[in-house]
Amino acid sequence: MTREENFMQAALEQARLAGSLDEVPVGAVVVLGDEIVGRGFNQPIRGHDPTSHAEIMALRDAAKRLGNYRLPGCELYVTLEPCVMCSGAIMHARIARVVFGARDPKTGAAGSVVDLFVERRLNHHAEIVGGVLADECGQMLSAFFAARRGRTAIA
Repeated sequence: MTREENFMQAALEQARLAGSLDEVPVGAVVVLGDEIVGRGFNQPIRGHDPTSHAEIMALRDAAKRLGNYRLPGCELYVTLEPCVMCSGAIMHARIARVVFGARDPKTGAAGSVVDLFVERRLNHHAEIVGGVLADECGQMLSAFFAARRGRTAIA
């Protein structure tokens, strides 16, 4: 297993936590060197907070642990391509590198719908790597939504 796959597996663990709470199963970890310094999973429903995406939660956790709202030199691993809100937070945190699993053709802001990370007018540009364990990440999301549709159809 590669380094990227190893950290994406840790993000998938976080996604499973979200799914177990009936949240959309997206997970993220922040890595500094070879150490996970922040973890997060989607929780906007249970927290009544639209900003509680996995990336935001992982950034908050890492910032607390490291004692700095800037996270230079850190990498963010997330199971789903970041949205516009999360991409903005990633830029403000000065994340050096973002590695994501599945693409998001509806709200992805790292190349699928828009690509904020190549916008020259913005002042921070993280390196982006997409598609790491994409099938596993995508299958988790597909299964979640299929189960949700099944429950809705029965009700």
